[in-house]
Amino acid sequence: MSKKTAPRRADYPYVKKVTTRWMDNDVYGHVNNAHYFSYFDSVINEYLISEGALDLQGAVVGFMVSSQCDYFGPLSYPGIVEIGVRTERIGNSSVTYAVAAFAESDDAARAAGSMTHVFVDRRTSKPVPLPASVRRALEAIAKKPSGASRRSE
Repeated sequence: MSKKTAPRRADYPYVKKVTTRWMDNDVYGHVNNAHYFSYFDSVINEYLISEGALDLQGAVVGFMVSSQCDYFGPLSYPGIVEIGVRTERIGNSSVTYAVAAFAESDDAARAAGSMTHVFVDRRTSKPVPLPASVRRALEAIAKKPSGASRRSE
């Protein structure tokens, strides 16, 4: 377990529930670390799609180019995990998200980290400026004052 302090739920303006799956548990009886990245990536992309900011067949796509995670406590199957997302840095063609996983109704994160998307032209894989719709969606989940959250059940 990490010596860092676990982030709090109020630090994340967007929170989405995810159900753990049987296959997520490892031999130790808790969710294997690799699955946290799947939860984070799925919730980020679900948010962008639901906000009309990401067209899966469009000319611009997001490539995940960096990810890291610190672990503070276990999660397990069966269970509900609440994934928190906020934008930490919005650049010209990239965004860095802060992400966290919470046991249902817990205030302290069980895991937290960051992920970076670079938006690229689908044909060339070259970075492109963030489309206006993507930028608007990212700005909407930039870190807000404590206590302000945008939940999606």
